[in-house]
Amino acid sequence: MMNFGFKIAPSATINLDNVDMEKFTLLHEMEPDVYKCMACGSCSATCPAGRFTGMSVRKVILDLQRGREKEAVRMLKGCMLCGKCSMVCPRGINTRHLILSVCRIYNEDKQ
Repeated sequence: MMNFGFKIAPSATINLDNVDMEKFTLLHEMEPDVYKCMACGSCSATCPAGRFTGMSVRKVILDLQRGREKEAVRMLKGCMLCGKCSMVCPRGINTRHLILSVCRIYNEDKQ
């Protein structure tokens, strides 16, 4: 077999039928704004931690909707709760409160 300098990566396909949405539903009940996010990226563009840690509220919400809870919680560890994302959100989402709610819900089983 010839090596052409690349290899086939494993599939990153997510089967949404197998995703447990129980915690995300609870998050939506606590924070209805989670469905307001249109993934515009304004929060990511202004995040001072994002430049160094890859923190992005947009990515966190998308990861939670796709069942990638571990990745989302790991990303939130880089958040400094500075509030810049809340100030630039065109939908007026209180992202600081949303982040704290995500941490509360998704870290419950670790306590």
